[in-house]
Amino acid sequence: MRVYGVVGWKNAGKTGLMERLVTEITGRGISVSTVKHAHHSFDVDHEGKDSHRHRIAGAREVLLASRNRFALMHELRDEDEPSLEALLTRLSPVDLVLIEGYKRDAHPKVEAHRAQTGNALIAPGDPTIRAVASDTEMTLDRPVLDLNDTVAIADFILAEVGL
Repeated sequence: MRVYGVVGWKNAGKTGLMERLVTEITGRGISVSTVKHAHHSFDVDHEGKDSHRHRIAGAREVLLASRNRFALMHELRDEDEPSLEALLTRLSPVDLVLIEGYKRDAHPKVEAHRAQTGNALIAPGDPTIRAVASDTEMTLDRPVLDLNDTVAIADFILAEVGL
């Protein structure tokens, strides 16, 4: 499975870029799935709903299904957080998986960067970052793309993965 990441510090524009990339790439007839890493506890379930009650009662996995979608919730309980590699094996086959976060993993990535945040670039110390998508011009040892030029960023990623 082809994978490509979008990384960057908080408020760098990662989620907006991911959203635009999914729209652009799927619009070209390429199937895409996404993986989003969260550094905090999150819940996609709602207290009082049947699925939440099943999970709180101790179920390891709860599969919620309808005619429109299904969602599988897996409680780690005392397990370690699964690796990105392990999570990717749970996805159905697609042409490309776009990954938001997991900046320390070894897959190729583009770094989203906004000058106004004042954050330093991650790219100079990370060879897995193949390009930087920024709202400001800069000179680096790798391509610098316009953060708002979704077509150019999509073209770069697709060329990188051979699609």
